[in-house]
Amino acid sequence: MRMHKTVLALGAALLLAGCGSGQIGDTGGGQTDPNNKNLALITGMRGEPFYVSMECAAQQEAAAQGYQLNAQAPEKFEQAEQSQILGGIVSTKPGALIIAPTDDKALAAPLQQAKNNGIKVVEVDTALEDRSIAVTSLSSDNYAGGQLAAQTLVQLVGGRTGSVLALNTKAGTSTTDERAKGFEEEIAKHPNLKLLPTQYTENEPATAAQIVSSTLAANPDLVGVFGTNLNTGEGAATALSNAGRSGQVQLVGFDASPKQVDDLRNGRVQALIAQNPGKIGQEGVKRAIASIKGQPVERETKTEMIAITRDNMDQQAQYFYKSHC
Repeated sequence: MRMHKTVLALGAALLLAGCGSGQIGDTGGGQTDPNNKNLALITGMRGEPFYVSMECAAQQEAAAQGYQLNAQAPEKFEQAEQSQILGGIVSTKPGALIIAPTDDKALAAPLQQAKNNGIKVVEVDTALEDRSIAVTSLSSDNYAGGQLAAQTLVQLVGGRTGSVLALNTKAGTSTTDERAKGFEEEIAKHPNLKLLPTQYTENEPATAAQIVSSTLAANPDLVGVFGTNLNTGEGAATALSNAGRSGQVQLVGFDASPKQVDDLRNGRVQALIAQNPGKIGQEGVKRAIASIKGQPVERETKTEMIAITRDNMDQQAQYFYKSHC
C-alpha cells in the first residue's frame, strides 16, 4: 500500500513549523582571533553519504567565503577514534570547530578544552548533553522525524494488526535516541500495533540484519520495521529481502543514501525519512565564521525533513544524499 501524498505534505509542514526556533547564543569561550581563516570539520563517520553531503556543502561554503576547511572523520561512528582526531585538530588551533559528536557525554571534556583554547565549537547533526560548550547547534528535528516515520508506517500498514520493531544505533547518540523516542511514542497511539523492545545495532548493517532475521523468526506477525539511520535501514532491507518478506513487512528507513534510494525504487524499502545534510553543513560554516567574528548566532536550529515514497521520490530528488562531492 502506498502513502497518500496529503499525509506526507502535512507531516512535512508540521516539521517545518518548528524549524529555526531557539534562543540567540553568546559567542562563548576564550580569546579567538577574528582574522583566523582556518576552520575544522569532524563528521561522525568517513564515507557515510549523510556526512559526505554535509562535508561537500561545508567545503563549498567555506571556499566561497575565503576560508580553509580541514575535514576529517573516524572510520566508524566511535567516540575513541573521534577523540583522537579531535586532539590533533585542537593542536592546529582553527578559529572554529564544526563537529558531530559521536557521544553526548564523553566528548564534553575534550570539546571544553577546545573552547578554553579559544576555538568556537559548532555542533552539527548530533549534540552534547552539556549545552554550555557549543555556541550553536544545527540538526534535524529528530524527535519529530521519529514521529513522521511512525505516521508513515501506520499509513503503509493500512490498519493491519501486528508487531513493529525499531532499530537504534548506539545508546548515547542524541539523534537516533530522539528518533526512536518519537517513533515509540507515536506508535503507542495505535492499538493495532504492538511495539517490540527497541534493539541496538552498534551502527553495523550486518548486526541490524541479524536482529531483523531473529525478530522475524520470533514474531511471525511482524508488520513493520523502522531503521533510525542509514546503516540500520540498509541492514534491515537486506534481512527482509533474504527472508522473502520485502513489501510484506513495511520498512521505513532514515536518510536517503544512494543505496537506500535504490532500495526504495526496487521495493526493498517502502519509505525514507530524509534529512537535509547539505543545509546543515552550509549553515554550520556560516555560523562558525560568524562566531569567529564575534557575532551572535542562534543557539539551536532544527532543519526540515520529509517522508519519501515511491509515489513522490522523483519530485524529492533534491533530498537524495551524495556518495562523493
